[in-house]
Amino acid sequence: MSVIHRDDVGSKMGMWLFLFTELLLFGGMFLLYAAYRFAHPDAFKVASLKLDTALGMVNTIILLTSSLTVVLGIVALQRNSKKLSIFYLGITLLLGFGFLVNKYFEWGAKISKGIYPKGPEMANFSDGEVLYFGLYYAMTGLHGLHVLVGMMFLGIILLLIVKEKITADNFQKFENAGLYWHLVDIIWIFLFPLFYLIH
Repeated sequence: MSVIHRDDVGSKMGMWLFLFTELLLFGGMFLLYAAYRFAHPDAFKVASLKLDTALGMVNTIILLTSSLTVVLGIVALQRNSKKLSIFYLGITLLLGFGFLVNKYFEWGAKISKGIYPKGPEMANFSDGEVLYFGLYYAMTGLHGLHVLVGMMFLGIILLLIVKEKITADNFQKFENAGLYWHLVDIIWIFLFPLFYLIH
């Protein structure tokens, strides 16, 4: 009879290394943002007025709440409460979906007005405003992709909990997925003030 070896420490270390590469990716983009904003401070402020701060705030609340529900889901599983863990994980996925729907409508409103890379309205913008919206779409789009990937990870975790492949004695994969989700939330906490609150 073979014994399955589990390396929880190695698994967590691997996840932290992966998250570090993600931080490098977004860190580079934040540096690019800082350089362009330094070069065009007034244009960035003017462009930011075209964003809907209320929608950005709603998305911030959604993601912060989803970070809480992930933690509650992990704690529930550790306490051997499978149903409660599934409930919290389901709420997290709904919140993630709500974030993406909110972002879809926000992007849709801008695109319908011709405000997108190479869009007709962009011809009336200054170079700084064009750079602002280029960064806005690139950085929030990449973040949205990470939200989608995080939801896929958490969806797989949900199925594994239902099938009892992840239990109170074996929850490292859930913790790793939770770490990834927290990273997604932290990145948004930086994106929100940089794009929505600079005016």
